Amino acid sequence: MKHSAIAGLFIAGALLASPVFAADKDLCAGNLQVIKDFVTSQPSIPETSLSNVKTAQEDAMKAQAAGDDGKCVEITNGMITKMQIRNPTRN
Repeated sequence: MKHSAIAGLFIAGALLASPVFAADKDLCAGNLQVIKDFVTSQPSIPETSLSNVKTAQEDAMKAQAAGDDGKCVEITNGMITKMQIRNPTRN
């Protein structure tokens, strides 16, 4: 329970700390980097979880390439939330 609360606070703080004027483009790129770092730093991720993360990463990159930064942020925020819940020690 403690880890879930900490993860939730981390995510909420990250979202609220972002300046209101920050572009979705920057948030999209930053979130994609967080996901990339997570994948490269977690060699023991179960294959199904890794597949889910990579699928979300690919979908977000497609949205970014299509210029839909809002969709990219939506996808990456959801995946980062899941990553925090599954691995609460990484804040």
